[in-house]
Amino acid sequence: MKSFTNTNYLIAFIFIVFSALKLQAQLEFCGGNSGDPIFEETFGTGTVNGPQLPAGTTTYNFTTGAPDDGDYTISNSTAYFDWHDIPDHTPNDIDGKSLIVNADFNVGEFYRITIFGLCENTSYEFSSWLINLLPSTGCGGNGIPINVRFEIWDNSDTSLLASGDTGDIEASATAIWEKYGLVFQTLPSQTSIILKMINNGVGGCGNDLAIDDIVFKTCGDFITITDNLNNSSVSICGDKIPFSIILDANPDFSIYTTHVYQWQQSLDGINWTDILGETNQTYITPLIISNIFYRVKVAEDAINLANPLCIALSEVFEISIISIPDAPISNGNLIVCENSNEAFAVTVPNGVTVNWYDEAVGGNLLLSGSTSFIPDVSGTYYAEAETINGSCVSIVRTPMQIDFIEIPQVVDEELSFCENEEITLSAEVDNVNYLWNTGAITSEITVNAIGIYVVEVTNSEGCSSIKTITLTQIDTPIIESVNSEGSSIIVTTLNFGDFEYSLDGILYQSSNVFLAVEGGLYTIYVQELNGCGIVTQDILHFVIPRFFTPNGDNKNETFNLKGIEYFSSSEVFIFDRYGKLLKASKNTAFVWDGTFNNQPLPTSDYWYIIKIDGKEFKGHFTLKR
Repeated sequence: MKSFTNTNYLIAFIFIVFSALKLQAQLEFCGGNSGDPIFEETFGTGTVNGPQLPAGTTTYNFTTGAPDDGDYTISNSTAYFDWHDIPDHTPNDIDGKSLIVNADFNVGEFYRITIFGLCENTSYEFSSWLINLLPSTGCGGNGIPINVRFEIWDNSDTSLLASGDTGDIEASATAIWEKYGLVFQTLPSQTSIILKMINNGVGGCGNDLAIDDIVFKTCGDFITITDNLNNSSVSICGDKIPFSIILDANPDFSIYTTHVYQWQQSLDGINWTDILGETNQTYITPLIISNIFYRVKVAEDAINLANPLCIALSEVFEISIISIPDAPISNGNLIVCENSNEAFAVTVPNGVTVNWYDEAVGGNLLLSGSTSFIPDVSGTYYAEAETINGSCVSIVRTPMQIDFIEIPQVVDEELSFCENEEITLSAEVDNVNYLWNTGAITSEITVNAIGIYVVEVTNSEGCSSIKTITLTQIDTPIIESVNSEGSSIIVTTLNFGDFEYSLDGILYQSSNVFLAVEGGLYTIYVQELNGCGIVTQDILHFVIPRFFTPNGDNKNETFNLKGIEYFSSSEVFIFDRYGKLLKASKNTAFVWDGTFNNQPLPTSDYWYIIKIDGKEFKGHFTLKR
């Protein structure tokens, strides 16, 4: 039974083969080097299904149409039922085919093949690519997963050499081919084996798979080739040839316990020939004058060395002869302005870079790995070509000359001007052309607005400099208020600046607070220190003394309300502690000497009521004798 939906998805599932427990699955790949494949099954190409597998290969039924449970086909398309439609796995195939299997209702074997021509006592790797064809939405999301068991038997079909299970491979939204493998060793006198693939699942809705690229190849040690400097490849400059090199084969003993060798060489890395008589672990090359590749065939026994089905092939050691590069081709000398960032430029072929020096031979390395270079002083500089592989340098260096033309010397400025005034800005350079950002072309401009002013000055050689003038305005002081607080006068301005303050226009102070000022009529002066204006404001400063001392020392002898006479209306009343009126006045200056009826009063507190322009002050003061 199959699930039918109208939706096609691609299946993706990740088979983590190496994490499977060997006691249960034993699925693994060869960890060392392999030989060339000794058996490959790609199931061919074409647009017609088939051909049918040879007799004895499978117990399933062949069909050229959609495979039902227990059927198989060989096709370049998997677009049956609601399955994923994916290409086969074999690289570069055109209309490549794969084996498509619809699992039987019963667990059992669905593929068997005998592999001949193996070597006895030799390790091999079997591998195959599998994919679950059912989308994750198939069978209502409850499709039966595929689960395949691989078994390697001896040719008598009585000894199991290796086996492993894929485990459940669930349906997935996208389809990706994944590889499974087994490593096994042939028995003594054994030259063939039987591969079996067994369906661990059951038929029904799901358990539909495709198989491709079944491969057998030898499995040997991981074998590297190195020179005496532990290099795995070398690139040699052409001026060093001819030369010889000593190579060593380095097996890791992961598979083989003993090793026999046959060195090979190739001019293209594809076609290889044995090197007569070179069967040692170490190989000394003849004098080398051109590119060449080396590798080594390795077997556990000399009898197997000549059999390509019984050997492992090492990693390849490549020797590249690098031609000495020509000197870089100059893009021209430079004559530039001092403030220019123009760079030298040279041309070299692909695979070649450039180093810059200050001498034709030797000298200091100024920059490496760049086809361009920005010098900072006039002079001659030298470009040397160097190959990226092999670090071969040109025999000579390419000289390149640069001359810097002096630019006009300018200095940026920060200037200020007084409010409501103008200021003249100057480029401060003679005998050049001028261009201001205002559009002016004169050496000076007169402006009255804050901002950033820029002038470009250009000399007769066409070299320019940019001068920037940042212009700010100094504001004239604006008095917000002048207040009397006790004997102090406090001046407050609406704006901020370098201001100073005065009561007479002669003596100035930095503080806006005047302390211990006698009462009276004053003119307050506030001026800007840079000469950007002065403002004034009159204040009638009224002070009520807290005490006076009429003791004949001519200091603070009277209770004097200075400045009261300047108010439009005023009244003053002085009382003793019992409320007796001692002195009174109206709309006139007020001075009391501390007497009543021409008799001095004693030391005590006395009380006052003062009315000025409708405002009333009450309090007391002290008379001290």
